Amino acid sequence: MKKVLIAEDSSVIQNLAKKILEFQNFEIHSVKNGQQVLDAMEKEDFDILLLDINMPVMDGMECARAVRSLKDEAKAKIPMIAITGNARNYTMDDFKAAGFDDMLAKPLNFDSLVAQVKALTE
Repeated sequence: MKKVLIAEDSSVIQNLAKKILEFQNFEIHSVKNGQQVLDAMEKEDFDILLLDINMPVMDGMECARAVRSLKDEAKAKIPMIAITGNARNYTMDDFKAAGFDDMLAKPLNFDSLVAQVKALTE
């Protein structure tokens, strides 16, 4: 079973994404900010990260760059999807530059969510 780590400070979005992805047989772990992502990655392995761009403590962009610079090469290469409520503020190039493989705009389209997660974890 593939393990997904969702970093999202909105529990509504976190819970929705969790229900949708669990229904698709993904194992879901949730945290509230980028620092918690890095802490979780130290303890266990995940197959993909879903990072909200606007989070307290450490935002998604900063977290993505931190993940890409991890010493553990396997962990540094993990697929990452940006989740953003203000997609207009960033271009796909900005996300790619931070290390993201793809992005999803809010409100989340759950078909896109499932399709992207599956595409990046197969």
